[in-house]
Amino acid sequence: MTTHTAYDNVSLPAGIRSRFVKNNNGLNMHLLEAGPEQKNAPCILLLHGFPELAYSWRKIMPQLADAGYRVIAPDQRGYGRTTGWDASYDNDLKPFGSLNLVRDIVGLLSAMGYRSVDAVFGHDAGSLVAAWCALIRPDIFRSVAMMSAPFPGVPSMPFDTADGNARAPSASSDIHDEMAALSPPRKHYQWYYSTREANGDMVDCKQGIHDFIRAYYHHKSADWKQNKPFPLKSWTAGELAKMPTYYIMHRDCDMAQTAAEEMPSAAEIAACAWLPDDELRVYSGEYGRNGFQGGLQWYRCGTSGLNNEELSLFSGRTIDVPSCFIAGKSDWGIYQKPGSIEAMQNTACTQMRGCHLVEGAGHWVQQEQPERVSALLLEFLKNRG
Repeated sequence: MTTHTAYDNVSLPAGIRSRFVKNNNGLNMHLLEAGPEQKNAPCILLLHGFPELAYSWRKIMPQLADAGYRVIAPDQRGYGRTTGWDASYDNDLKPFGSLNLVRDIVGLLSAMGYRSVDAVFGHDAGSLVAAWCALIRPDIFRSVAMMSAPFPGVPSMPFDTADGNARAPSASSDIHDEMAALSPPRKHYQWYYSTREANGDMVDCKQGIHDFIRAYYHHKSADWKQNKPFPLKSWTAGELAKMPTYYIMHRDCDMAQTAAEEMPSAAEIAACAWLPDDELRVYSGEYGRNGFQGGLQWYRCGTSGLNNEELSLFSGRTIDVPSCFIAGKSDWGIYQKPGSIEAMQNTACTQMRGCHLVEGAGHWVQQEQPERVSALLLEFLKNRG
């Protein structure tokens, strides 16, 4: 069920506005905005991840606006109150591919009268959209901050193959049989999210969507004390299985069952100052209305190979605008793809200005530690050169 109503019963920090903009790419995008409304004001774009919303940026938008920036955070394709998308499982996936997600953002800025923005900041899956924005259109996105999901670089295209000089194929990265052979048997969450059943598992879960999202957010935060990540040696089943079950799941459990095993106590929920229950209800209300399939389509574009096929067009390109990376020190997302954070710093970004791991934060870094994240982002903006 869609809605064309801006937030009216949602408590937002002072100065944050809710409205809609047609984005020139088929969407009527719901936005949260803060700061000056003049088109000549310096502008920052904020891109959320899964299972999130524009609302995920509410805690840092006021600080950025107070520094003089117009701050724009859209509900992206497949999420929240943005309409114009259809996430039926059997429909074409291309509208949810990375290239079209960049087109969504370029179209939004064009509709709003911006030929360029000072920066694009992205979190989780939004981190990768932000990275592609900066790589493909550096003329529009003059700097980029990636959060929680490192950008490892562009998929490579086979090179020097005409005369039979291609290297022998590398060992298969399909390790799903190896995972199933572990004791206990395991499976990768991204491939689970790509199944037809995943959306229904979460929408119709026994505990209800509100408690599911509560447990999922808790499990991936610094509040779950077992989150003590470290670099993994390789993309192998044994190494990946060292991660918590929200990444490498038990084979016979769905994600709602996985989260239920780590449901926080009533006392822990009451003590969660960074996500009190009334704020969590914004998420459960939106996902209760829309379901999760819109966000799950993004994962399917990755696991199906669609993104690699489209993005290899940019093989050899790097992010050449000023960049930085921010994540929670307790976030396993930093290491879920072995070698990614090193590749981001060493080869994928040519003007990397800092890699910051924030104490007291897990995966939801801009919500768990908004003051520290705001300070890091403002410092980055000041020192971009």
